[in-house]
Amino acid sequence: MDEVIRTGIRSIKEFDYKDKTVLLRLDINSPIDPVTKKITSHNRINKSLPTLNYLINEGAKIAIIAHQGDTLDYMNLIPLEEHAEILSEKLGRTVKYIDDVCGPAAQQAIKDLKPGELVLLGNLRYLTEEVSTFENSVKLGPSEMLNTYLVRSLAPLVDIYVNDAFAAAHRNAPSMVAFQEIKPSAAGILMMEELEALTKVMSSPTRPNVFVLGGLKISDAFGMMRQVLENGSADKILTSGVTGHIMLIAKGYDIGSANMKFIKDRQLDKFIEPAMEYLKNFPDRILYPVDLAYEENGKRKEVSIDALPIDKLCLDIGQRTIEIYTNEIMNAGTLFVNGPAGVYENPMFENGTKSIWNAIAESNGYSVIGGGDTVSAAQRFIDLSKINYVCTAGGAMVRFLSGVKMPLIEAMKESYERPHSMTHN
Repeated sequence: MDEVIRTGIRSIKEFDYKDKTVLLRLDINSPIDPVTKKITSHNRINKSLPTLNYLINEGAKIAIIAHQGDTLDYMNLIPLEEHAEILSEKLGRTVKYIDDVCGPAAQQAIKDLKPGELVLLGNLRYLTEEVSTFENSVKLGPSEMLNTYLVRSLAPLVDIYVNDAFAAAHRNAPSMVAFQEIKPSAAGILMMEELEALTKVMSSPTRPNVFVLGGLKISDAFGMMRQVLENGSADKILTSGVTGHIMLIAKGYDIGSANMKFIKDRQLDKFIEPAMEYLKNFPDRILYPVDLAYEENGKRKEVSIDALPIDKLCLDIGQRTIEIYTNEIMNAGTLFVNGPAGVYENPMFENGTKSIWNAIAESNGYSVIGGGDTVSAAQRFIDLSKINYVCTAGGAMVRFLSGVKMPLIEAMKESYERPHSMTHN
């Protein structure tokens, strides 16, 4: 029995599914072309296939619930019909689609299922109780969610609840945390893989364990940094992007008015004080850039941090920093990467990100990456098969590594302790 299961999350392989109706919560929320409204990446859909195939082979009747878009992401809030078509093609069998979340048509479709058959129900985010604004405003606990329309409608029709949606683990929604209150519940294959990969980074890494943190979403980086520095899981943190700039300011460098304006306009200067604390308490474990790149007269130029300030936006790390970071990466036993080193979309400033990804691809260390921007950057420069584990999650992954308790994980653990009338394998 592996480490994650020992922590109290039941694996999908612990139940008998023959002739049983399974409610399967997937995260197949996919990037959508803003013009055509078509799916542009099958990554999350592909990752759901092992669990689907397992349940099909076990003779389950499978009702799938999933979301696409949100109130904060309204342009991507579309029906799941194309998702069903793609799943049908990849599974080699029909995944019926019902454009009804949990009303009479959805309920009848579940009742009509035969072993090995699948139906994908309508977009969960069509329900008020499943959108982020409801979650943030109403704040229901799992037991209170038993009265929601979704749970009242679907729970009587299913025998087992399986969650394979780790990417949404930070969401406190009925589809994520309520069914565990009243149904035998298990984690799908993808969820177990994600938890195992991230637990390996946090709890049992091969040393040295190197975190490579860049990008613009520095609240993610700073949440992780505190946790992995204080609990000793990170041996080195290589900072770049805006995180690297914040570290330079915290070390007392004047990075110039253009860079400071960029940081202050986005209210990121609030991270300077925590950066000073980290550098004081863990001086040998945090690396920051020793040179930066900027544009002058249409050409890339590099400046040593000792020659700062300059009144130019610095949009990449310089060559000396690349060499230092590459050396750390090549000597790492474990690597966790979140965020690009610079504005890699501009060929003038892709060198840092490209070089770091090539080093990670060539490293013998166990590598884990995650987050949309991170995966996009990696795909641009390397073959993703060179990465040991590509996490589908962004926000959930960051929260897990930051030590934050997440609604889904807590609900699955509580379900493990709760007796349910279901025979195990």
